[in-house]
Amino acid sequence: MIDISRAPALGASAVSDLFQILRDGRPRTRTELASITGLARSTVAIRIDALMRLGLVAPTSDATSTGGRPSSQFTLNATGKTVLAVDVGASHVHIAVSDLLGSPIAEHAMTIDIAEGPEPVIDAIISSSRSLVDTAGRSMSDVLAIGIGLPGPVEHSSGRPINPPIMPGWDRFDVPGRMRAALGIPVLVDNDVNIMALGERDLAWPDADHLIFVKVATGIGSGVISDGYLQRGAQGIAGDIGHVHVPRGSDVACHCGNRGCLEALASGPAIATALRERGLAASSSLDVVQLVKRGNIDAIQAVRQAGRDMGEVLSACVSLINPSVIVIGGAMAAAGEHLIAGVREIVYTRSMPLATQHLQIVQSKAAENAAVLGASILAIHFALSPERVEAMVAALGERATAV
Repeated sequence: MIDISRAPALGASAVSDLFQILRDGRPRTRTELASITGLARSTVAIRIDALMRLGLVAPTSDATSTGGRPSSQFTLNATGKTVLAVDVGASHVHIAVSDLLGSPIAEHAMTIDIAEGPEPVIDAIISSSRSLVDTAGRSMSDVLAIGIGLPGPVEHSSGRPINPPIMPGWDRFDVPGRMRAALGIPVLVDNDVNIMALGERDLAWPDADHLIFVKVATGIGSGVISDGYLQRGAQGIAGDIGHVHVPRGSDVACHCGNRGCLEALASGPAIATALRERGLAASSSLDVVQLVKRGNIDAIQAVRQAGRDMGEVLSACVSLINPSVIVIGGAMAAAGEHLIAGVREIVYTRSMPLATQHLQIVQSKAAENAAVLGASILAIHFALSPERVEAMVAALGERATAV
């Protein structure tokens, strides 16, 4: 797994240094670790023991011996601890208990309307999380962190949603504080498109350091990875392309209060509204996708135009960020090549040839699992950061002293 958090690759602590080296999954002996770190082999042994007691590192198969007793190797213990990943949508919650590589151990999905407000939704998440941890055969003490994605703007510094348009009653609600108070575990909260970008990159594009993930569903947004880092911007709303003006829709009102926003033209509900005006039965993204799959010409043309509208905005993004990959995800991505063809038509026409020479515009491979995978990665990056590992080792020493 490639770490794309902003945390330094190595911390100040030698224990953390050892662990960050072992996080790549490659088994190493004490002698190899001593050579890499410059520490004495006896010091390495003490620190490896601390990491083993924390359940973060485990011995693996013996190394090749050149004579005498073979040396033991150590590597990341991916299943020793877990994280909780929570994907909150407009009408669903998807929860997973994942190992330290982001692989799900147990999952649960439920239908719930986010418009019910933060208290009932978060209470349901807390209850389901406890049950799911039990189902996975673990205890809450095994969970190092919780990652949550919300379908609205999130202030990165506080983890609080800020004026989220489809989340009435959630404005500035202390989601991480409420969750941590109930479960006693650190909580990381981000916009759902940001974590979808993390999930998609980890699953399908681990070597892509410049990627834009576009979610097209009830709304439109994007997660931007540049130079290997997720870009959140000053307040955490980088990538909010849904409210960029598109000239074709200058007279179309958007729920944000402006007119001509991309979301008001090309989101699932916007396309459904346009199709209803033509006499077709469509009220949601799913309805639009079903019409497209049945070969309805009006629906195909409307989706293709939505792709063109997206291309208008994304061509500017290509000039600004120069990504190597643009991934289209969300419910409307199920319309497949009809949507993507519209995006490609405009982006490849409007952008400079050098910018599009190797640019790939593709459908999401993680699909509906992108958000929950990204939420697990968000939690893992925090839980296994040098600072957190150092804190866990220090707490371990304090418990030993107390005994």
